[in-house]
Amino acid sequence: MAFEKSPSFVKWSLYCSSIWWLLLSLPCLSQVVSGQIRYTIPEELKRGSLIGNLAQDLGLDDQRLRSGRARIVTRQSIQYIELKTDKGILVVKERIDREQLCRDVTPCSFSLEVILENPMELHQVTVEITDINDNSPTFSKDEILFEISESASLGSRFLLASADDADVGSNDLQKYILTTNAVFSLKQHSNPDGRKYAEMILQKPLDRETEPRMSLKLIAIDGGAPHKSGTVNIDITVLDVNDNPPIFNQSLYRASVLENAMKGTYIMTVSASDADSGSNGAVSYTFSNIKEQLAHIFHLDGLTGTITLVGQVDYENDKKYEIMIEATDKGGLTDSSKVLIDIVDVNDNAPVINVMSFSSPVPEDSASGTTIAIINVMDADSEQNGQIICTTDNSLPFKIKSTLTNYYALVTESSFDREFVPEYNITVKATDSGSPSLSTTTVLQFKISDVNDNAPVFDQINYVAHVTENNSPGLSIFSVKARDIDSNQNARISYFLEETKINGNAASSYVSINTETGDIYAVRSFDYEQVKKLQVFVKAQDGGSPPLTSNVTVKILVQDQNDNPPQVLYPVQTGGSQVAEMVPRSADVGYLVTKVVAVDVDSGQNAWLSYKLQKATDRALFEVGLQNGEIRTIRQVTDKDAVKQRLTVIVEDNGQPSRSATVIVNVAVADSFPEVLSGFTDFAHDKEYNDNLTFYLVLALAVVSFLFITCLVVIISMKIYRWRQSRVLYHSSLPVIPYYPPRYSDTLGTGTLQHVYNYEVCRTTDSRKSDCKLGRAGSQNVLIMDPSSSGTMQRIQSEKSILDEPDSPLEVGFLVQ
Repeated sequence: MAFEKSPSFVKWSLYCSSIWWLLLSLPCLSQVVSGQIRYTIPEELKRGSLIGNLAQDLGLDDQRLRSGRARIVTRQSIQYIELKTDKGILVVKERIDREQLCRDVTPCSFSLEVILENPMELHQVTVEITDINDNSPTFSKDEILFEISESASLGSRFLLASADDADVGSNDLQKYILTTNAVFSLKQHSNPDGRKYAEMILQKPLDRETEPRMSLKLIAIDGGAPHKSGTVNIDITVLDVNDNPPIFNQSLYRASVLENAMKGTYIMTVSASDADSGSNGAVSYTFSNIKEQLAHIFHLDGLTGTITLVGQVDYENDKKYEIMIEATDKGGLTDSSKVLIDIVDVNDNAPVINVMSFSSPVPEDSASGTTIAIINVMDADSEQNGQIICTTDNSLPFKIKSTLTNYYALVTESSFDREFVPEYNITVKATDSGSPSLSTTTVLQFKISDVNDNAPVFDQINYVAHVTENNSPGLSIFSVKARDIDSNQNARISYFLEETKINGNAASSYVSINTETGDIYAVRSFDYEQVKKLQVFVKAQDGGSPPLTSNVTVKILVQDQNDNPPQVLYPVQTGGSQVAEMVPRSADVGYLVTKVVAVDVDSGQNAWLSYKLQKATDRALFEVGLQNGEIRTIRQVTDKDAVKQRLTVIVEDNGQPSRSATVIVNVAVADSFPEVLSGFTDFAHDKEYNDNLTFYLVLALAVVSFLFITCLVVIISMKIYRWRQSRVLYHSSLPVIPYYPPRYSDTLGTGTLQHVYNYEVCRTTDSRKSDCKLGRAGSQNVLIMDPSSSGTMQRIQSEKSILDEPDSPLEVGFLVQ
């Protein structure tokens, strides 16, 4: 809407009613909806009076007004209008005086903006204030004095004081009425600006001797309904002859002055001449009907007619001034002329920047073209001095776009990376086109909020940790560390173990991880001989939504401890072994008797073995290689050397502390096998005790098993017998035939009820170990127990060699007849 730019207050009214346009403080908005509505109301409405239904006129519902946080933005010092968001109506908040608001500017209106958010909407509302007849015409003076010469010619004109009416339009001053008289008539005139004034015209010659004084009344009437009026008294004194009135040499004087002109600046000089001479020709100058405001700005020298500046003028308030000047001679004759003073604008106002809306922070993934701020720039100057260019730093990813007049949108030109640049200081500069130009800058601190766009990153590509075997469960092995360059919750990292298998078992059964610190702990005690290396996968997950993850491989190397003694592979050691190495008596020095072979399941120096001869029947005859375990003669064998040689060899590893194993090597010094047998008779005696012990153990086990099974069979037989007796033979005199379970068969087939009872006893391969091996068929080793037991011991003796074999499970069957 455009205002009429007549009086001086127009510019200020426009400036005060400039819109504030606010963009919603949410990111990713790039479009603004706007509209304009106009209401017309009379002045002096009561508070709360309805102006208009804004929601209906804009096509909005009440819910939209509330959710959009609808509000009014105005630059008026007094907020005259109020928005009732619950009803969607505009009402009067403060008393509106059109004369105070706009003075004589018509039409009188002011603008305000209705701003909604989510999404952003801007609606401009213009409220026009219509005038009511609430002011009466008033005269600046209580009375008007005239001194008129009696020689005044018919038709002489006498300018009367004008009345002022603050109302406008039809309510303004419409006419003057002069009280009825026979000497003067009244003629009404209008200035180019529409202001009305009146003159008295002499219709009948004056006669001072008949009527030296006259008193009339001038009435000013407006056009309101009902009419209002103002009255001033006119006192006329009739003077003696003064035939010629003053006459201005111009009917219109025009001048201009800069708005920043200093006090005392010369503006112009008016001049009027009077054909009379003497005192009747002396002319004085006065302002006619001047407003009090102008009397403080301009000064008129009554003798010379010089007009000077005594106050401040501001182009933004008033662009021109119209002044009526009256020239009066001593006889009271007058003439009037108009002076028009134009105010020249100077670029004395810098642009004013108002940030209407500013969104900060915004997510770093906001799209290019996102509007982050709405800026209103105003300049009170006019024309070139008021034309504004708004710019920002070209090195930053932002640009200024003009939306509406005096409104600019600050939008992004690219996407952001908070990890690279977390914030910007945006300088917005507004420059006018004056000479010299004036500018204003403001700095917006724009921050970028984090988005979870970076996955955690481990310090290393792969990790290698070491742990010594036989560790205690719960031992801290290693710690992994990942970093996330995001911030806050997006950078909070949790650690997890990936579900993988190690030797067929879940990785979580070997190690665990602290989800907060990344510390890896042992769940169990490790055995290097079973597991030498573990490979687990650790996942680092941030706290974003959705979360981002990264993986890393952690190799855990188990370090060996010396926890296993050496194991002798050769010669094989058994409880009743009589195996001996034979050395002929003709053996030379260095003869290789045998070689002790041992291994150590440990590794490194823990598996380095050394061999030493601990005991020997004759230490001077044999030696053991420290590194290779070879037993060699260290001298020539003689006939005096005993046939039976018993060597005790100790095998030690190189661990700290070291562990060892002992092996006994039997050596026979003989040239023939019979000699060996005779020499080893004592060995058999030594072995007899062990063989007897083994026999008694097996026999005891067989007896206990036999008794247990017998009891079980008897109990079952009794149960079956009683059941059958109750069903078949109850109260019967027939002989009872004993019942035997079906698994017990008559092996002889004679029907004499001789039965074979088979029992299987599984003996471990080594009575000192708990491992049990399955036996072979029961027909291989059967001890036949007859009543005389005549063959039992012989059969046992024949099986001793089988019992002494370490890998030969024994299955013993008992045949009971």
